[in-house]
Amino acid sequence: MRTLHIIFLTAGILLLSACSKPDKQIFGYKVASPDGQLSVLAGTDKDGTPMYEIRNKGQLVIAPSMLGFDLTDGEALDYDFSVTDVKFSSADEVWQPVWGEERDIRNRYNEMLLTLEQKGGVIMCLRFRMYNDGLGFRYEFPQENKLRYFNIAEERTEFAMTGDHIAWWISGDYDTQEYNYTRSRMSEIRARSRETRLGNASATGFDDAGVQTALQLKTDDGLYINIHEAAVVNYPTTNLLLDESNRIFRTWLTPDAEGVKGRMQAPCVTPWRTIMIVDDARKVLASRLILNLNEPCAIEDVSWIHPVKYMGVWWEMITGKSEWSYTWDVPSVQLGVTDYRALEPHGKHGATNTNVRRYIDFAAANGFDALLIEGWNEGWEDWFGCQKDYVFDFVTPYPDFDLPALNKYAHEHGIRLIMHHETSSSTVNYERHMEAAYNLMNEYGYDAVKSGYVGNIIPYGEHHYSQPLINHYLYALKEAARHHIMVNAHEAVRPTGLCRTWPNLIGNESAMGTEYRSNINPGHTCILPFTRLQGGPMDYTPGIFEQDMSVTAPGQHGKMRHTIGNQLGLYVTFYSPLQMAADLPENYERFPDAFQFIKDVAVDWEKSLYLEAEPGEYIVTARKPRLETLNSGRLSGKSSAYEFVHAGGKVHDVWFVGGVCGEQAHEAVVALDFLTPDVEYEAVLYADAPDADYETKPQAYTITRSTVTASDTLRIRMARSGGFGLSLRSK
Repeated sequence: MRTLHIIFLTAGILLLSACSKPDKQIFGYKVASPDGQLSVLAGTDKDGTPMYEIRNKGQLVIAPSMLGFDLTDGEALDYDFSVTDVKFSSADEVWQPVWGEERDIRNRYNEMLLTLEQKGGVIMCLRFRMYNDGLGFRYEFPQENKLRYFNIAEERTEFAMTGDHIAWWISGDYDTQEYNYTRSRMSEIRARSRETRLGNASATGFDDAGVQTALQLKTDDGLYINIHEAAVVNYPTTNLLLDESNRIFRTWLTPDAEGVKGRMQAPCVTPWRTIMIVDDARKVLASRLILNLNEPCAIEDVSWIHPVKYMGVWWEMITGKSEWSYTWDVPSVQLGVTDYRALEPHGKHGATNTNVRRYIDFAAANGFDALLIEGWNEGWEDWFGCQKDYVFDFVTPYPDFDLPALNKYAHEHGIRLIMHHETSSSTVNYERHMEAAYNLMNEYGYDAVKSGYVGNIIPYGEHHYSQPLINHYLYALKEAARHHIMVNAHEAVRPTGLCRTWPNLIGNESAMGTEYRSNINPGHTCILPFTRLQGGPMDYTPGIFEQDMSVTAPGQHGKMRHTIGNQLGLYVTFYSPLQMAADLPENYERFPDAFQFIKDVAVDWEKSLYLEAEPGEYIVTARKPRLETLNSGRLSGKSSAYEFVHAGGKVHDVWFVGGVCGEQAHEAVVALDFLTPDVEYEAVLYADAPDADYETKPQAYTITRSTVTASDTLRIRMARSGGFGLSLRSK
């Protein structure tokens, strides 16, 4: 089952040398992917520096690259090492995610574990797992070691490129990923870095040549290379710093408040460094490399975890139509002291009893599962930008929000409410109130929370991606699991596949989402599946039908750059078990026929196929719903997606196809050969109209009904920043 290439010398030491500069010669061991196409060579150079390289079909893809660490006490773990042991193994298993893009995920790899010992007695192990689509490797420090407690000044992992590749990147930052992506040559990154940055509530760049992972690259001969990390636990998130002259990306860890980049205690492991290498962009989207490198599910009973299609009292605050706050009468809020009932409401509060009931009625009537409500709790008047410690208590509602009555009303209509916990980045405050907040959710039957981390972190000086914050996010997730609560974390760390281990992590933001409105560039949604979504699903909040902010919120300005067809396509091209219809009810009422696709589409899948793809240009995806989860989020009644599949009292074979494109229009060629042969399907195509354009006619669309079979091929035009949604149901 294993494909291992080993050459033994008489002394029992393996020697393989890379064809590169003499000072980069690697003396080491080699392991290949199960199909034999990819291989990694790892060991040391003549100075005892840990090294590795990767080849694809014999051609160098990652040139000889060094490994190791600098420690804060001045010691360096990058020289005088020798390999003292090597072990090879392989695995081939199939596992089932609680939710996902397919029911079954294959985890097949060949593994090599090198034990290295430094002359001073430090033992450092390197574990390499080679898959058919890439490599994962990590550092491991065993218990029996000279190092027991040690602090990292910097991880020295390198990724040496073989050319000036095309890159899709965002600037390196310790606190946010909420940027548009830039497409450029690697050599252009430094010069273009500052022009890519938008203002953010918390942002900390470190170098103009820094970028974040997942970093998508493409070579001139058509290889797609994706650099990321998996299973970031008790360790900081890394950026990459480009050495332009040598075309080498180096890890650049996020420091804590004292400048330390990692506090370690043996036995311990680092996150996996991942390098995906494929010859087709569609294979990037189909890869499960990041998930496979995470540990299996840690929750014994997962019956309470379920996909959710939801709406929210949210977009009207984002657009400026209403406010999170209750009053303008108080300049400074102190919880437990400020008496809101003695204050005059400003009349623009969004989370009122009347308004929330209106949303509940609409969500229930259209077969949704849940409703998010933001701005329901006291403290919103002066929190932003103040960096207050004690901001919210997460249990005290405003006077015009009757929590028991509204929760009862929602449950009577088959709708679950989603709690909102904006921590204002005061993690110490959230942890002191977390138990009471989760208990309140249990009392009222809330089973999902949207947490937020807007602003600079408290404890002061920490960053969103530093080791203490990584530990906080996981602590919140584990505590939520103990209370049977699902988590959708915004402004937190970018995901690295931990949703496999903790599937109650049903959503993350960690990228520029819909809330950035007119600042989002065309093509942004054609890049995110190659980058941000590699580590886990994103709560992108799609479905905005009214692009003109002055229509949704009179007095506001700005127009979003997409068509209605584009927004429909996102429900298929973006995977998330937590999927929002983000626009206002009144905007959906203006376009009820297009809204039907959002109602019908599933959010959890049996099988996914990636039909067309190129980063930043276009993505076309086909997905088959997972039947047992169609109705799992409903308190009572049937979801609209369930009714679509079970129309007429029978179970239909159903597929959904979605497409999105970037700045240039694109004609998608959709071969329907994935359908069951000799079966007729009713096809409903929601497409951009011939004259649709994100600037001139963003709301122009057509709906076409036809009968198709597996032998048919559809040609579907997508306008600039456009897209389409297609439902296919057996007759």
